[in-house]
Amino acid sequence: MTDVYMNPLCVRYASEEMKRIFSDDNKFSTWRKLWVALAKAEKALGIGITDEQIAEMEAHIYDIDYDKAREYEFVRRHDVMAHVLTFGDACPNAKPIIHLGATSCYVGDNTDIIVMRQGLRRVKRLLINTLEALAAFAEKWKDTPTLAYTHFQAAQPTTVGKRATLWMQDLVMDIEAVDFQLNSLKLLGCKGTTGTGASFLELFEGDHEKVKTLEKLIAQEMDFDACVAVSGQTYTRKVDYNVVSVLSGIAQSAAKFSNDIRLLSHLKEFDEPFEAGQIGSSAMAYKRNPMRSERIASLARYVMADVINPAFTAATQWFERTLDDSANKRISIPEAFLAVDAILSLYINVISNGTVYPKMAERHLKEELPFIATENILMDCVKRGADRQELHEAIRQYSVDVSKRVKQNGEDNDLLELMLNDERFMLTEEALDRILDVRQFVGRAPEQTAEFLDEVVRPVLRDNADLLGVDVKITV
Repeated sequence: MTDVYMNPLCVRYASEEMKRIFSDDNKFSTWRKLWVALAKAEKALGIGITDEQIAEMEAHIYDIDYDKAREYEFVRRHDVMAHVLTFGDACPNAKPIIHLGATSCYVGDNTDIIVMRQGLRRVKRLLINTLEALAAFAEKWKDTPTLAYTHFQAAQPTTVGKRATLWMQDLVMDIEAVDFQLNSLKLLGCKGTTGTGASFLELFEGDHEKVKTLEKLIAQEMDFDACVAVSGQTYTRKVDYNVVSVLSGIAQSAAKFSNDIRLLSHLKEFDEPFEAGQIGSSAMAYKRNPMRSERIASLARYVMADVINPAFTAATQWFERTLDDSANKRISIPEAFLAVDAILSLYINVISNGTVYPKMAERHLKEELPFIATENILMDCVKRGADRQELHEAIRQYSVDVSKRVKQNGEDNDLLELMLNDERFMLTEEALDRILDVRQFVGRAPEQTAEFLDEVVRPVLRDNADLLGVDVKITV
């Protein structure tokens, strides 16, 4: 326990890997890597920087004296200069050339892009493994009939596996969106205080080509294809909005899945994983609440609401830069990633370790099948010479009466028995059993599941085979 507030995303929900990505160590060591990249590029273009200075900087990328940085920031009131000075103290020979020609956004914005790319790669890995878990689930249950619902009212049957394809379809779209963002991200580069590159043009004595080459060299050093073509002091904050929008899309997909699981839990057709000593309710000892799916829904709601932060930030940037983005970005961007990390870890846990109850699905089907089967029964009877209009009216009257008795008195659905005993239907038990074979009512659900897995899902998994395999730890 602590005597100060700790963010639950860090202490309760997100993975160690995602927390490391958004850690101070990763952030500030990336700042130092960017200062090294700048020095290397400037040296390559003729600035008087020595190999010894660069080597000294590289030797001190990770040994960050945070206490000293805090002391500098308390006096200077500037986080970047505090770290410039701290780095300079560790590298006395390189101190004169650290941050040469750059503005704060050179390290701040470029690091934000780098860290978001790292975060998206972690998210993609989780998405691919979620998709793999769902594929295994769908394959296993593709032929298992279950009652489908529209408006959460009984509708034509489907299969358990086919329902999972709806969840997978959303995730495939999310993976495509993540890929698009990963392929679109570019560094800010080193464009100076208003994006004109004036300080670097001065540094290189008016040589425009050297200023342009400087950015290319920095991008290469940081493993990026390019820098943005134009900017003010910062990259456009629409980039942040686009990234968090993708995370919001993932949250939407996961929330839909979690809601379905919660409803299936109520129907007793699916149970989440439940630990041997887990308590479902502090009052009701028998309870097995779907708390993991509820947590997915709760965190997803946070991410979907969070997307408005970068939207407003992007819309309210004045001219070449304003600082009302900074405090918001420090909170909204990391928290969106941390929450999605937790959401997808829970998703994998639930679908990989949950329990399907086919007998409960069969029970619910039997309760509704008499109504669902009436059209097939009608067609069969007409083929054997019955009057279609007469039987249609009989079915209508029986259905109204049975529905009322089921709802008002809690009686069993005896619609089939009524039709079987009505001579006008000319039904036999054998004929009725044949008509009521539930496989006749699921349409192409098994085939659609197999086709979707073969044509859509497995190619995605093959293309991303290097991402398969992830260890998720759930703190319940």
